[in-house]
Amino acid sequence: MAPKEDMLPPGWEDLDRQMGQLFMMGFDGTSVSPQIRSLIEDYHLGSVLLSAKNLKSAEAATRLVLQLQTIARDAGHLVPLLIVLDQENGGVNSLYDEIYIRQFPSAMGVAATGSKALAHEIAVATAQELKAVGVNWILGPVLDVLTNVRDQPLGVRTSGDDPQEVSQYGVQFMKGYQEAGLATCGKHFPSYGNLEFLGSHTDVPIITESLEQLSLSALVPFRNAIMQGLDAMMVGGVSMSSAGMNVMHACLSDQVVDELLRKDLKFQGVVVSECLEMEALTHNIGVGGGTVMAKNAGCDVILLCRSFPVQQEAINGLKLGVENGIIGRARIEQSLRRVLNLKARCTSWEQALNPPGLPSLTQMQPSHTNLSTRAYNNSITVMRDKKNLLPLSNIIDAGEELLLLTPLVKPLAASAVSLSANESTRVPILDHASMDRSASVMSGESVFKELGRSLSRQRSGRVLHTSYTHNGVRPIHEDLIKRASAVIVVTADANRNLYQQAFAKHVSLVCQSQYSTTGERCEKPLIAVAVSSPYDFAMDSMIGTYVCTYDFTETALQALVKVLYGDLAPTGSLPSSISRSQKIHQSRQHWLVENWNEERDADGLDALLDAVREDCAQGQRSELLGTTYSSFLLRKEDIDEAHFVVRNSSTQALYGFCATYFFRSTGTGVIGCLIVDPSRRKLSIGHSLHSRAIRTLLQRKGLKRFQLGSRLPGIYLGIPTASHVERKRLRQWFANLGWNTSLSRSVCSVILRNLATWTPPDGLTVTLQNADVLYDLVYGWDFARAILDHIKTNARQGVADIYRIALGGAPNCGIIRAKRSTDDMILGSIVVYNERSALAEHMPALRATQTTVGGISSPVISPCADDYSTVMQGLILLAIKQIRKLNANAVVMDCVDGDGNFDCLSSMGFSMLHNFEEVNCDAATWTMMHPS
Repeated sequence: MAPKEDMLPPGWEDLDRQMGQLFMMGFDGTSVSPQIRSLIEDYHLGSVLLSAKNLKSAEAATRLVLQLQTIARDAGHLVPLLIVLDQENGGVNSLYDEIYIRQFPSAMGVAATGSKALAHEIAVATAQELKAVGVNWILGPVLDVLTNVRDQPLGVRTSGDDPQEVSQYGVQFMKGYQEAGLATCGKHFPSYGNLEFLGSHTDVPIITESLEQLSLSALVPFRNAIMQGLDAMMVGGVSMSSAGMNVMHACLSDQVVDELLRKDLKFQGVVVSECLEMEALTHNIGVGGGTVMAKNAGCDVILLCRSFPVQQEAINGLKLGVENGIIGRARIEQSLRRVLNLKARCTSWEQALNPPGLPSLTQMQPSHTNLSTRAYNNSITVMRDKKNLLPLSNIIDAGEELLLLTPLVKPLAASAVSLSANESTRVPILDHASMDRSASVMSGESVFKELGRSLSRQRSGRVLHTSYTHNGVRPIHEDLIKRASAVIVVTADANRNLYQQAFAKHVSLVCQSQYSTTGERCEKPLIAVAVSSPYDFAMDSMIGTYVCTYDFTETALQALVKVLYGDLAPTGSLPSSISRSQKIHQSRQHWLVENWNEERDADGLDALLDAVREDCAQGQRSELLGTTYSSFLLRKEDIDEAHFVVRNSSTQALYGFCATYFFRSTGTGVIGCLIVDPSRRKLSIGHSLHSRAIRTLLQRKGLKRFQLGSRLPGIYLGIPTASHVERKRLRQWFANLGWNTSLSRSVCSVILRNLATWTPPDGLTVTLQNADVLYDLVYGWDFARAILDHIKTNARQGVADIYRIALGGAPNCGIIRAKRSTDDMILGSIVVYNERSALAEHMPALRATQTTVGGISSPVISPCADDYSTVMQGLILLAIKQIRKLNANAVVMDCVDGDGNFDCLSSMGFSMLHNFEEVNCDAATWTMMHPS
C-alpha cells in the first residue's frame, strides 16, 4: 500500500476528473461561453486563464470569475477553479480599469527605483487587487535575465541584465504576491533573456548558451526563487541547441523538466507548459502528441489558450496516452497531488464564492494611487544631460513653442492568444496577457496625445505635437523643427523598431544644423525620451539629453512631465551592467602595460602568435595564419599607430598584445587586435590592455568614433565568429567593457579555390554583357581623384587607405572600375592585387593559403547603381580573370560586408574563410567612462 501522504483524497479516483485538473485553458469573450462551460462541466477543467480579451472592467471581471466558480461548484467540482492571470504591470496587464485597478511600473521600471522594498509593496498591491476580483494564481514573477539587452522581445518585462539583481527583485515580487494570497508562477524557464529568432512562425526561438553558461547567469533567479518557495514554474516553448543539450521544445523535454528543473534545481512545485497552441509547436508536433510529450517530460499543467477543438484534442490525446500505457497513472496522480496542494494554499470554496469585489478595491484605491505615483516618480531616469537642457525652463521661454514628436505605436501582441488572432506577428509570442486597444495602457496614440496636453498644461507656451512613422523625417517635421524653440522626440523600443532610431538621429542632425535669422549656426535643443526599452540610445551619446520612462502608461508620462519641467528631481538609474561598468573596471587586477618596442618585442610577439594559433580548436582555421609581427605595422604617414604589450621583463615573453590605429582622414580610433596568451587568460591582462588602448586613442586630436576590428591591417576585421560559443563569449566580454556588440555589422573574408578549373555561373557573362556598364582596370595616381571621390560613398574605416595603397602599388596592385556607358560615372570599384604587393603584407589570409594566390579587396558599389549584385559580380568576375592570368590557384577576397553579400559570392563559388563582427561606437562613450 502506498504511504498515506501519497494517497489521493476521497473522490479523485475517476481518471477524467483527474485529467481535467491538469489543464489550464482560456476562451474568447467577456461572458461565459458554451465552450468554457463545457470544459468545466464535461471535462472537469481545473484552471481557467483569463486575459484582456475577457476582462473589460474590475466589476465585470468579478462577475465573470464568480460565474465560472459557480458553474464548477454546481458541476460537482471537489475544489474551486484556479483563476489565472498575467499582471506584470507596465505594458503587460490583463486587467485594466481606470477607476479601480492601479497602474504600476514594469519590472525594469521598478528596478530603476533601486528599492527592493518598493518592489515588495507593488507586488502586494497588485495581488490584492487581483484577489479582490477573484483571481487566485498570477503568472509571475518574470525571472529572465536579459543577457542580450539589444534585441529581445521581453525588454522591460525583466528586471535587467544582472542575475543577482533580477533574482533579488524576482524574490520580492514573489513574496509580495504570496503575502496577498496569490499562488505564483515563475517564468520563462530556462530563460527567454537571449533568444535567437529564425524569423518564421514555424521556427522555434533558440537558446544557444550551454548549461554551464545558463547556470552561471540565466538560472540564478530561478534557483533562488525555488529556494524561497516559488509555487509553480512555467517552462517555455523554446528550443535549446548547445553542447550537451539538443531540445526542440523545452516544455516537452524531460532533459529540461525532469532533469534540469526537478533534479538539478530541486523544484517540487507545479510545472506549467507554455501554450501548446503556439504555431511552431502545432506545426512540428501537433497538440495531441505535444500534450503527451509535455506530460511525460514532467509538466503538471498543460496550457491551451483559446481554441475549443484544439483543447478537446489535447484532453483526448492525454487520455489516449494513458489508455495506451504511454503515460503511467502514477504520473497523472503525482501531478494531481501537486495541483491540489497549490489550490489548498491559495483558494477555498468560501473565498471562491465570495470575492471582495468593488468595496475592497474602493478601500484600497487611495493608498494604491499614492504607491503608483511614488513608484513612477522614483523610476524616471535621466541617462545623460550633457548641455543641461533640463529642466525645460533652462532653454525655452514661456512664450516659445515646444515640439513633441511621437511614434505611431500599435498595441504590442504579448500572448500566444494574440498570435492566433494576428498571423502577421514577426516573432513567436512568448506569453499570455493579450493586449486590447481599448485599454489606454496600450493605446499609444491616445497616451501620447495626453502627453502633449500635459506638456501644454504645464506651461503657457504652445506645444506642437505630431507623429512619425517608418517614412522618416518629412518636410512637415523639418518645418516644425525650424519653428520650435526646443524638440522632444519619443521612441518606443527603437532597437527593435529601427525606423525610430533612424528618425531620432535624423532629427538630431537637423537640430544641429539650424541657423539663426542672422545666419549664425544655432543648435536646436533636443531631448530624446525612451518610453519602453531604455537601451534605445543607452550607448549612443549622439543624443546628448536622454531620458527613460520604461513604460508609456499615462502615470509614467505624468512623472516624465514633472521631470522635464523641474517639478520632480529624477532619481532612477538604469538597472544594468552598463551603468556599473566603470566600477567593474576599477575592481580588476591592473597589469603593467608598456609601449610596443619592435627591437625588444618582435620575437616575443611572434611566439605569442604561435601560441594563439596552436590553441585554435581542432578543425578551425586560425585568423592568425600567415601573420607575423610585421603584419601589424602599417608605417603610414596619415595613420597614427600605437601598440601595447604586457610582458615578463625577466624572460621577455609577451603575455598580451594590443594594436591600435588612428585614421586621421575619418577620425576613427581602431583596436585592430587584442590577444592574450591562452595559458594566462582570465587574469585581467586583456582588460588592462584595452583600458590603455582606449585612453591613448582618446588623446588623438579629431577623434570622432571607435571601431573594434580593422580592415587595414586585415587580420581581425572584428570579433571572430568561427565558433558560435566563442562568438558569444567574446561578444559578452567586449559588451562588459562598454562596446555596443548587439549593433555589430558582419564582415568576412572568402576564398575561391581550384581557380584553374573554375567557370562562371551559368548566364553571368551574358547578363554582364547585356548590362549598360563598362569595366576597366587602372593603375597609378592618375586615376586617384575620380576613384577617391567614388569611394566616399563608403565610410567604413580603412577602405580609403586600402585604395590609396592600391593606387600607389603598380604593377602589383590595381583597381577595377565599373562605369556607366552613357556618362562614364563610376558605379563600382574593387581592388585587385598579387602576393608581391604592399597590400598583401597586411592581409595574412592571402599568405596563409598554401598555394599561389591573388587578392581582391574592398568592393564599393555606388548608391546610383541600378543593380547592386550585377555590378558586384561584374567587378569580381574581372578580378578573377586578372588573377587567373598570373597562374594563381586561388582567390582570397577580404573586407566583404557579410550582410547580403555572401549569398552573391557563394553563387560564384566562394566559400567562407573567416567571419567577423565589426563594432562601432561614438567617442563620447569612452569619454564618459575614461574621464581625463
